[in-house]
Amino acid sequence: MRMMHTMLRVTNLDNSLKFYCDVLDMKLIRRKDYPEGKFTLAFVGYGDERDSSVVELTHNWDTESYEIGTAYGHIAIGVPDVYATCDRIKARGGKVIREAGPMKGGKTVLAFVEDPDGYKVEILHDEPHPG
Repeated sequence: MRMMHTMLRVTNLDNSLKFYCDVLDMKLIRRKDYPEGKFTLAFVGYGDERDSSVVELTHNWDTESYEIGTAYGHIAIGVPDVYATCDRIKARGGKVIREAGPMKGGKTVLAFVEDPDGYKVEILHDEPHPG
């Protein structure tokens, strides 16, 4: 078994693609309209779907808003330098909602950004895991 994707419902697919692709440097892997179902699926990520987990952006054409709910937490993205990544995100118009710095009660450096629909994305210092 393996993780394949995480699905997020988005209200404006173009805005979401700009955020995930232009601000977070993901690539649009595939996109398909389903006219009979009145929705579009767009898959974004950092690698091929066969080798890495991706994000599925689901745009239901007739839905104007969603409630994220209190159970959803965040997507995490590992980077070598959280501070520099936050600077790039802000320079590209992204919204940093928790500046880069050590986590409360720990040493791991992290930050949080928010996508156009209010979903939280954790930017986390990525250290190689042993063995």
